[in-house]
Amino acid sequence: MTSQALYFGFLILLSAERCVELAISRANARVAFENGAFEVGQRHYRFMALLHTLFFLSCAAEVHFLERPFAGNIGYVALVCALLGQALRYSAVSALGRRWNVRIIVWPLAEPVATGPYRFVRHPNYLAVGIELAAIPLVHGAFLTALVFSIGNVIVLSVRIREEERALGERYAETFRDRPRFIPRFFGG
Repeated sequence: MTSQALYFGFLILLSAERCVELAISRANARVAFENGAFEVGQRHYRFMALLHTLFFLSCAAEVHFLERPFAGNIGYVALVCALLGQALRYSAVSALGRRWNVRIIVWPLAEPVATGPYRFVRHPNYLAVGIELAAIPLVHGAFLTALVFSIGNVIVLSVRIREEERALGERYAETFRDRPRFIPRFFGG
């Protein structure tokens, strides 16, 4: 089996995983709305969904059409980073439990979640996704995809985080006042 076939298999697994996550997100949204939660940020969500959908297609297209080779040691490091990003993301999802969602859904009476990776940073899930968007393409040398989609992610998150933090309100702001958004302080951030 070629490295390209293995990489495409990896992309298919990650895409399937994202589909499962969307189903979990929809189920969590139903529970949230039944318990008085509300949604904000619907306008930018379409762009975020498009970015994430095109990401996997771009990874495959760049590797196939531009004949990107497996990136050797960089590819292995990128794979480890992608897997660590997955672990961080699942840690964040687990900490949020039924409140995790791909949309910005606010539970008005709920206390902010400050356990798991949220003890160290405000947005571990977004950090994990940023790591994945940079690392997954680099596994097989798709550096253009890594660059373009990392920049796109920064643009989308600059809107999303502002909307999310505003919607979560004063309790959230007070709880996370001294926590950095992405880089834990013990790493110098």
